[in-house]
Amino acid sequence: MTSGLKKLSVIVVSYNMTRELPRTIRSLSPSMQRDIAAEDYEVIVVDNGSVHPFDEAECRRWIPDLIVHHIEHPTQSPVPAINKGLAMARGEIVGVFIDGARMASPGMLAAARLAFRLHERPVVGTLAFHLGPKVQMDSVKNGYNQAVEDELLKSSKWEEDSYRLFEISAFAGSSDRGWFDLPAEANALFLKAGHWREIGGYDAAFVTPGGGLANLDIWERLCADPSSCVIMLLGEATFHQVHGGVATNSLNPPQALFAEEYHRIRGHGYVRPNRQAIFLGSAPRAVLASIELSAAMARAHVRSE
Repeated sequence: MTSGLKKLSVIVVSYNMTRELPRTIRSLSPSMQRDIAAEDYEVIVVDNGSVHPFDEAECRRWIPDLIVHHIEHPTQSPVPAINKGLAMARGEIVGVFIDGARMASPGMLAAARLAFRLHERPVVGTLAFHLGPKVQMDSVKNGYNQAVEDELLKSSKWEEDSYRLFEISAFAGSSDRGWFDLPAEANALFLKAGHWREIGGYDAAFVTPGGGLANLDIWERLCADPSSCVIMLLGEATFHQVHGGVATNSLNPPQALFAEEYHRIRGHGYVRPNRQAIFLGSAPRAVLASIELSAAMARAHVRSE
């Protein structure tokens, strides 16, 4: 490795996440991530024009050498911010968190690095969970909010073992088929740096708020590439904090706008990827309930065919 080159870079995009981003950064910190040393990775926060800035000092409390970049001319889509982060990354492996409100399970970074030993061209993805009793599109209609979530997190004592986040969360809509099927998107997505350069990062044609279906698009295209190997991290995931996002937490998400943009760019509607993946990871005690649920879902699907 050349001087200054990191083995792993993690890009986190943030917009008005004063409350949420410090938790996400803490979840990615060396004090929380297991089986990986601080010198083996870097975390890059790309702030996409926040009106309400996050507390950099609090974030640096957890990751002292955190890299922070503020987009000079922000857009309503996070795609340019992601691509700026990709240009800044020094790692041989680069992971992208399109949403800075998504906390990470504690074995994610180590498992992601391990996955890159399995194939020359891996596409490494993760499932997504929503904090709270159900998907937040539903729970926010029934009184779930930041205050409720703060109490939920406090009672979970996730700081002692962030695998406990599985016990206070539900499968996100994109991961509603459980552990043993491909999700519609990966909210922590890892590729080799050269692979990111080859595909040109995220598609800048996605300009709608929140990037529309940009994250689903890149996942679908990567999964469709027969030269790659799709590897899902078993027992590792992201956990979405409620923050009033344009899609996940909106009572009226602009799905029609997103679908129209996708059709205009790709010439057809979005189709969830359907491909056999390799599953790599373990099953900590806190994850067992969701894995057992996934197995039951898979058995029910087989019986219905």
